[in-house]
Amino acid sequence: MRADRLVAALLFLQQRGRVTAADLAEELEVSVATARRDLEALSAAGIPVYPQPGRGGGWSLVGGARTDLSGLSATETQALFLLVGPAASVSAEAKTALRKLVRALPQTFRADAEAAAGAVMSDRTGWSGLDRSRPEIVDLLQTAVVRRRKVRFTYTNAVRERSERVVDPWGLVDKDGTWYLIAGTERGQRSFRVDRISEAEPAEDTAERPDDFELARAWDEVVGQVEQKRSRTWATVLIGTRYVPILRSHFGRHCHVDDELDDGRSRVRIAAPTPLDIARNLAGWGAMVEVLEPVSVQKELARIGAELADRYTR
Repeated sequence: MRADRLVAALLFLQQRGRVTAADLAEELEVSVATARRDLEALSAAGIPVYPQPGRGGGWSLVGGARTDLSGLSATETQALFLLVGPAASVSAEAKTALRKLVRALPQTFRADAEAAAGAVMSDRTGWSGLDRSRPEIVDLLQTAVVRRRKVRFTYTNAVRERSERVVDPWGLVDKDGTWYLIAGTERGQRSFRVDRISEAEPAEDTAERPDDFELARAWDEVVGQVEQKRSRTWATVLIGTRYVPILRSHFGRHCHVDDELDDGRSRVRIAAPTPLDIARNLAGWGAMVEVLEPVSVQKELARIGAELADRYTR
């Protein structure tokens, strides 16, 4: 978006004081001709930018004119509006922040900035009617993370066992509408699904957090553990090559094409936690999918087929 590039050019001028078209081209990763046109566009738009010809010359801001968005690059400016824009559709605070952010831009660029911010919105309610909006408890947990306060809560695990926990909150992750708390416990780093947390309250004790903790790296570890559990059973199947994308949509990253055969089918490797999980996903395909191995998945399919035949055969 050119508006973002022009803002970045203005900020670069503000930082350097005086730049050449070649300097700006290198910074914005554009041609020198494009950089020169951008500088001329700034001047034509009423920004106090003027050229100084001759040896050691360049472009400068008259009187050291400044903006309130110091240090942002073109991509950072665009990312900022695109990130705040969706949040503004569901958060009054984000909407207020976005309005202030737009006002910090030169008047010439505000229309394009508002358009960028409004290009994406967030509707967290699925077609099934399930509300995927941010749970209220996330605010409490986020405050505890920022203020480094321990949190006490009741946790219900996957098998509906309840336990009382006191943890050091380290970070929060929104995984496609499902929130997770990454925290330190007596047994090391643990992750908790926020929708299984109840009766949460901050404690007075200060939470401890490792100096080298990085939320992205911690979440990668969680994802790796989950994916390992989800891929305990592997099966090899034959399916029409044109249906492979559909199969991949069911199994995600646990679907790998080994070979494309001459008869229009592909040999594909798929994975799930158990043989039954694989069989349940494949049963609806009928004879369109042939399971080559393992026997455990074949037996589960045979059992499911026998149950259906027994129930619906008249």
